[in-house]
Amino acid sequence: MSSGIFITFEGTDGSGKSTQITLLADALTAGGFDPVVTREPGGTGIGELIRAIILDPAHREMSAVTEMMLYAASRAQHVDEVIRPNLEAGRIVISDRFVDSSIAYQGGARELGGIVGEVNGYAVRECMPDMTFLLCAAADSVFTRIKTGSEDRIEAEGLAMQRAVAEAYRRLAEEYPERITVIDASEPIGAIHARITERVMALLESKGRARGR
Repeated sequence: MSSGIFITFEGTDGSGKSTQITLLADALTAGGFDPVVTREPGGTGIGELIRAIILDPAHREMSAVTEMMLYAASRAQHVDEVIRPNLEAGRIVISDRFVDSSIAYQGGARELGGIVGEVNGYAVRECMPDMTFLLCAAADSVFTRIKTGSEDRIEAEGLAMQRAVAEAYRRLAEEYPERITVIDASEPIGAIHARITERVMALLESKGRARGR
């Protein structure tokens, strides 16, 4: 996988990840690259079916352990079917969420702890991001943004959940500062995009990928 580059975006729901992923993918395409944009849970046919089960508000009885294992199952398929093959082909893969999400949501907010990392170790098998962008926003403002009346099962759990996830992400960023770039999601969209693009271009240059291919 040494010729490919794996970039992930993390953050609480409503932090602006999707917008920044689109902007980055467009910038890379304009620069002659052909990025692969994907998401979790999902990214594959099997993964999207699992996503529907996880996020369905009707499944409120789902246990934390079941939730963790479903995320890991989706991720294992995602790595095998999409992420690893494209990295081996030398492409740039951009994923909306990856294993850090499980560590924050299930390990932190659900209080499952270190078992989440162990289970996901089998799912990813050393396939980890080269660079991760963590968009941080005040939990209160994010909760207001996502509270539309049509929230998915996770979003519907309320402000306490968002606060717990934000705190878990903060601890992750402190643990992996060399990989995780923390970004204030309240900054202007253009300023955030410029910072992300600068970091990605520096990574590409360091790997001899200054020109698209």
